[in-house]
Formats: sequence, structure tokens, C-alpha cells
Amino acid sequence: MSALKTLRTCNQGHQYYKSSDCPTCPVCENERKAIAGVFGELSAPAQRALRNSGILTPQQLATFTEKDVLKLHGVGPGSLPKLRELLKQQGLSFKTK
Repeated sequence: MSALKTLRTCNQGHQYYKSSDCPTCPVCENERKAIAGVFGELSAPAQRALRNSGILTPQQLATFTEKDVLKLHGVGPGSLPKLRELLKQQGLSFKTK
């Protein structure tokens, strides 16, 4: 049994159908992914979590511990290897304490 999909319109005027309570517009999300930049390898929820926490660069990410980043809603353990590699490529690492 599938949930009933409802037509919605986001703040940008995109119309889309969704069956969940999630307010995220898939059109806007795809546009964000295209310009995600340095965190483009992460899932959309992880990218949003970092962006909403003001973490926009690897340098800003390096000021957090792994434990701090895992506390962000949307970032799970599967994101850590990608984040570690990203930091490593920049000659950085997570804060240790």
C-alpha cells in the first residue's frame, strides 16, 4: 500500500509530488547538488547539515571533531570516510579534541 502523493509548490515556484512530510523540493535539491562543490560526494541530507551548520569549506570542517559532525542531523557514519578523504586531500584532518 503506497501513500497518497500530493502536489506541492516550493518557495522557488517548483511544483512536485510527494507522499511524505519532508518539505524538501526535489528540483531545488538537484540544483543544490549540481553546485554542491567541495561536499558534492555526500548525500543531500549530509550536505544540508553541513551547510546549515555554517560548514562550507574543508578548513571550517577541520575545526570540528568527528563526534561533533556525527551529531548533526543528516550526517551518518557513512559520511565520515568521504569527509576524512576530503580533509586528507587538503592536508587537513578532523580536530582531535
